[in-house]
Amino acid sequence: MGLFMRLGIKSVTMDELSRQLGISKKTLYKFVSDKNELVDKVLTYACDSDQTGIQKICDLGLNAIDEAFEISKFVSDHIQNMHPSIMFDLQKYHAQAWNNFRTRKKENISECYVANMEKGIKEGLYRDDLNIPVIVNYYVERFDIMFDEELFPRDKFSPSEIYRELFRYHIRGIATEKGIKVLIKKIKKESI
Repeated sequence: MGLFMRLGIKSVTMDELSRQLGISKKTLYKFVSDKNELVDKVLTYACDSDQTGIQKICDLGLNAIDEAFEISKFVSDHIQNMHPSIMFDLQKYHAQAWNNFRTRKKENISECYVANMEKGIKEGLYRDDLNIPVIVNYYVERFDIMFDEELFPRDKFSPSEIYRELFRYHIRGIATEKGIKVLIKKIKKESI
């Protein structure tokens, strides 16, 4: 995954992958039939790994805003060094892997944020009039916007900067007055 993240998917050949893994290309092809299958397996592993990391955060018992912040930080750290072409490469050259990835990510993120929003409502940190399905769908879909080079050119905006700003924007939109106070305190403490 690291090689794809640093160099982009299209630019990494099966020869380069086998060299980096220290195995022959023949051995690599014993595990995958082609680069499409490899990309799909790598993305499946990344989704599962991210889900495990996020679940560990959810198991900490934090309040909803602190939990959302820690998840945001986790995701921001993962996308910080992502090659700008990854999303484009996936969509153009590995459409099936892209669709599988989006489906898994959407399910994982949706499940996590539904639970977070329900928790935040119970804690009085999020408004109780939220249309959770609408907000969760919006929250999931905004990830694509972050990688739009026309909206957010890499020479002006880092992915983690965009993500942090969208996080603050999101929480302010769903928080109660009590939740906004928690967010402001968090922002001052964490310098986000």
